[in-house]
Amino acid sequence: MMPLIARRARSRWRAATLGGVLAAAFLCAGCSDSSTTADDHTPARSARPATIRVPAQAATINAALVRARPGDLVLVSPGVYHESVQVRTDRVVLRGTDRNRVVIDGEGRRSNGIVVTASGVSVENLTVRNHLLNGVLVTGMSDADGGLARGSDGYQRLDPARFPPLDGFRVRYVTAHANGLYGIYAFNARHGVIERNYASGSADSGLYVGQCKPCHVLVQDNIADHNAIGYEGTNASGPVWVLRNRFTHNRVGLTVDTDYQEAFVPQSGGVVAGNLVSDNNAPDTPEQADGGFGIGIGIAGGQHNAFLRNRVSGNSRAGIVLASHEDVPPSGNRLEDNTLSDNALDITYQASARSPGQGNCLRGNTLHRTLPEDLPRTAPCPGGNRRSSGAAPRTRTAPPPAGIAFLDVIPPPAQPQLPRAGSAPATPALHLPGDVHPDRVPLPAPDLLAPRPRRGATAR
Repeated sequence: MMPLIARRARSRWRAATLGGVLAAAFLCAGCSDSSTTADDHTPARSARPATIRVPAQAATINAALVRARPGDLVLVSPGVYHESVQVRTDRVVLRGTDRNRVVIDGEGRRSNGIVVTASGVSVENLTVRNHLLNGVLVTGMSDADGGLARGSDGYQRLDPARFPPLDGFRVRYVTAHANGLYGIYAFNARHGVIERNYASGSADSGLYVGQCKPCHVLVQDNIADHNAIGYEGTNASGPVWVLRNRFTHNRVGLTVDTDYQEAFVPQSGGVVAGNLVSDNNAPDTPEQADGGFGIGIGIAGGQHNAFLRNRVSGNSRAGIVLASHEDVPPSGNRLEDNTLSDNALDITYQASARSPGQGNCLRGNTLHRTLPEDLPRTAPCPGGNRRSSGAAPRTRTAPPPAGIAFLDVIPPPAQPQLPRAGSAPATPALHLPGDVHPDRVPLPAPDLLAPRPRRGATAR
């Protein structure tokens, strides 16, 4: 029996984020005075949305955001910006003109790259790297002064009346690399889209959606590699859609789970469809907090989720693991039409005797080996399962290899640009995610969203 899935660096957002290091993050280290002066070349204001250019019209990104009104576009020219960016105005669009050359760099000293605490904000077409905590954080857990809420122990449980969820967000065409916890982190936020991003080198997870019910969040067409975990959905309940993503070369590809340290227990009602989850055995990654390694998809206390037409291959311990979280069982999950190959075990059921679970079912999956061996027979959905007689699965029982520092993870290659980044009008993140059709998402090809070769140098 392998250790249960990847848990619990939850001191992350709690003690670390909201302890002493938080103060530095929200003092906007490296920012210049954001007051409006003649030297700032302040554009004439009208009722129409404005474009505020950095550095031509504002010396820093934060100076531009202080001046921005709802609907405005803050357009950032190429450069390396040493500031912790705060977005506190609703419906602002923050965009780089060049995804690969507009860089918000924490230098291994600042805590957060971009913190969004306003509704309807879109962050797009730029890079955030080398932060101690998060690359992009989107959250409704903010106080009246714009800081993050916290309790005496470094973490404050959600009071929906006091901290309503942030409503409306979009993060797209963002490269988040070498951030100490999360690359892109949506927490107590709903009605959002996370799409066409690249997350790597995160010491917790590249992409994260947590503490929302109902979430109405769409995670699609992203790449997450060389993280401790590619994607986490913790207490993120439906509707949540995770579609057509590439989760490869992490320690753990994807997890859907329940955690008592966040509100809205248990997690339920997600759809994970058409993803490539392969080769999550990468040693040149930060260590996962609970020692997880070689796992494709982990379900810990997740309930009534659908895992449809995913390609799960080359994971050295298991393709899919169903497990309990404390007294929360995995129940009512459907695994249908997935293709699993070259995993040590394709599907393993590890629910505890305390929380054994019920109603999980398998249908139409291509399988080589399960644990228990009769799992397809004892947990069928109508229609049964297909078994393949292909090559014997790999088995690797050695302890997980030691990880590396998140700042030393190899940088990703240059990434595709947002079309017309320099000229397209601002589109605030309203009425999202729109119509979503997971039933139309096919089984992915093995080269889904395949990146170009990574550069052979460290991030520092």
